[in-house]
Amino acid sequence: MRIRSIEEINKKIENGDVTVLTAEEVSSLVCEGNSPKTEDVDVVTTGTCGIMSGTAAILHVPVADPGAFKKAKNILLNGIPGFPGPCPNEWLGSVDLIIYGTAHSIYDSNYGGGFLFNDIVSGKEIDIELESTDGKIFKTTTNIKDFGTTKMIGTRLAFKNYNSFTNPSDKLVSSIFHAIDMEGPFKGLSVSGCGQLNPLQNDPLMEVICSGSKILLNGSEGIVIGSGTRSSNEKPNLMLTADMKDMNSHYLGGFKTGAGPEIFDSVAAAIPILDQNILEQTFIMNKDITLPVADIRGRHKILGSTNYGEVWDGCDERPVYHPTDCLNCKTCIVHERCPTGAYTDTLNVQKCFGCGMCAYSCPNNAFTMESGCVRFKLDDKFIEMPIICRQSDIKRARELTSELKRKIENGNFILNNCLK
Repeated sequence: MRIRSIEEINKKIENGDVTVLTAEEVSSLVCEGNSPKTEDVDVVTTGTCGIMSGTAAILHVPVADPGAFKKAKNILLNGIPGFPGPCPNEWLGSVDLIIYGTAHSIYDSNYGGGFLFNDIVSGKEIDIELESTDGKIFKTTTNIKDFGTTKMIGTRLAFKNYNSFTNPSDKLVSSIFHAIDMEGPFKGLSVSGCGQLNPLQNDPLMEVICSGSKILLNGSEGIVIGSGTRSSNEKPNLMLTADMKDMNSHYLGGFKTGAGPEIFDSVAAAIPILDQNILEQTFIMNKDITLPVADIRGRHKILGSTNYGEVWDGCDERPVYHPTDCLNCKTCIVHERCPTGAYTDTLNVQKCFGCGMCAYSCPNNAFTMESGCVRFKLDDKFIEMPIICRQSDIKRARELTSELKRKIENGNFILNNCLK
């Protein structure tokens, strides 16, 4: 039985006397033996950050003077193909287009849609190349200030749960589920998901995070459109939208994988505590969340399972760089492998994703990081291996979750009443 309504919570937000906890703060209380009650908390904030392939942008960009061309046939943004339309915008000199976060540049195999979206949100100049339907070529540069529409659409984001991946064979395997071609057999594990912080891990039936709910997508206030593609009761995910002009470039970007560049996003969602059952759904802890271990050669072949406690509990958010141990190798393997381009001759902590590839790759141990290890049973024997790649960033997830908490406490984020 519900003891309060969304309207009552919003009134407390407006009056500045709302009680907000992050999902990790709730889990910590439970771990300490406490059992929070509905009267103790009004809102729980949740969040995640990681590779989210189902990301696209719907843009309206200026290209040339009105009348310069009738319609666009092909268009490139920083060398990345977009899809002109559906509106033809005849003779306007500007173009509607859709561009995918997983698209790759025709000029640079390491540059993809995630890197482009970060450059757009950062306000950088974007190179536009357009071929009109009559074969004319137009080139210009522009930036987000001159764009019209800048809507991001997430067709399937913020999965409740994921698989982790390892390579049981002795052959290299190229996949989006690892930062490089994965070695085997059983050399390590690649993981995704922020465990007890994940939005749908705290609302698995989408009782309150539902169509019409407000969220933060890469720092921009947006809404849940509904369930995402391939969403199911067992593995739900969300379809989201928000304006890129209000986004923070820190929360999105490109991530290089063994199969080419991908995109990462950050999502935060608020859970209004309307009754004790909703609150108790947030009591989940990392060690209680199963993480299947799958064969990277086929994601549906499950080899065993571990849990998110092995992934996040007691592990480092970021690597530590020891420059005195760097031998300045002629070819730096860390520089080549770093998925976000965070390492050149020093570590850019703002670009760092905390994936762990530097600590795994450097032959001179110039990087150290506690990334965790797992042990699971396969047939009649136990397999133990380190976590060598994290495709989710717990640090950014925590930052956005805390940002949402502050917005609610400061009266800058009012909840939508979208419950039936």
